[in-house]
Amino acid sequence: MADVPEAVTRAHHEEWARVVASLTRRFGDLDIAEEAAAEAFATAVERWRADGVPPNPGAWLTTTANRKAIDRIRREHKRDDKHKEAQMVYDDPPEPVSAVDDDRLRLIFTCCHPALAMETRVALTLRMVGGLTVPEIARAFLVRETALERRITRAKAKIKAARIPYRVPSAEDLPTRVSGVLAVLYLVFNEGYLATGPDTDPLRHDLATEAIRLTRLIRALLPDDGEVAGLLALMLLTEARRTARVSAGGELVTLGEQDRGAWDAALIAEGHWLVRERLAAAAAGVAPGRYQILAAINAVHTSARNMRDTDWSQVLALYDQLVRLDPSPIIALNRAIAVAELDGPQVALAAVDRLQDKLAGYHAYHATRADLLRRLGQSQQSRAAYDRAIELAGNTAETAYLTRRRDQLR
Repeated sequence: MADVPEAVTRAHHEEWARVVASLTRRFGDLDIAEEAAAEAFATAVERWRADGVPPNPGAWLTTTANRKAIDRIRREHKRDDKHKEAQMVYDDPPEPVSAVDDDRLRLIFTCCHPALAMETRVALTLRMVGGLTVPEIARAFLVRETALERRITRAKAKIKAARIPYRVPSAEDLPTRVSGVLAVLYLVFNEGYLATGPDTDPLRHDLATEAIRLTRLIRALLPDDGEVAGLLALMLLTEARRTARVSAGGELVTLGEQDRGAWDAALIAEGHWLVRERLAAAAAGVAPGRYQILAAINAVHTSARNMRDTDWSQVLALYDQLVRLDPSPIIALNRAIAVAELDGPQVALAAVDRLQDKLAGYHAYHATRADLLRRLGQSQQSRAAYDRAIELAGNTAETAYLTRRRDQLR
């Protein structure tokens, strides 16, 4: 059946996190949960071809994965007491009691335990909850796949050895745990906003929607946390532009070329409301964090009727504030784009070139250089930069856009 691979791919996007979370709750082991889920999806490819796609793919996958997990445990513990084995097979464990009854949110907090290094928390959660592949996560971190694989393996082993609980932490523990969770959700959303892999949809709406849903749940837990509100606003203002970001021909549409009438007005209104709420807090002396500033930058963009009306001086002032909080090379790269609008491409190019050592393997660095060189009339150098950006970019829509821009050079 021709539609089976598509159905399995769609089910993986929509059901992976739910299946893994359900198995983690039942068996308390991330390795078992992940491997059993993977086996269930592999079985689906064969069974669904013969039997057809089931009416409820998620339930089918969860049931199959449970059986796979039980079979593995039986093989590994043949000498265990039969009564305990029967109890494991036929009894479901009681539901954990927490402020939010959501398996995936509990799984995120498990993966984001303070015992793990921040980068390890993010990588593990992207794999277990986001369902991202190791290559996709490695591209997000700009690290080698083998190093990332080792990082994830060590994290799962540490969770098992330390008996880290599968639950949403208590109210007093939440503030110390939430920063890692927000970092994870931000990266999950980014993968949905612009997928890094060449063999997937350019926009992963399932990931973006799930990241927004989980961020709303965390806001319900921490309604006074400014960074939670800031991240939610950032996601909403970005997601509002989704339908205008890829053309009918499958090419990325940049912010300046998008049909702003196609943006989701309701999401923009909600995002602006959250930004105003945080601006009021800032006026009262509460310093904004990284996500709040990023949300404010997006609020400026979504307030403008067109690219020419954008208040670039305000955008640059916000980036200056952000650089003091997060002096990362990617933030500096984005700041240079605003510099180009105010001070010209030559000044921006000098700022971008200073980032070469840190961003040489990042496609957006070369794409930004290519555009600035094009604006300066340096076609040969621009073409070389476009070639490098195309080589590094994984997103098909982005590759199509970069190719067209390169081919327009004389």
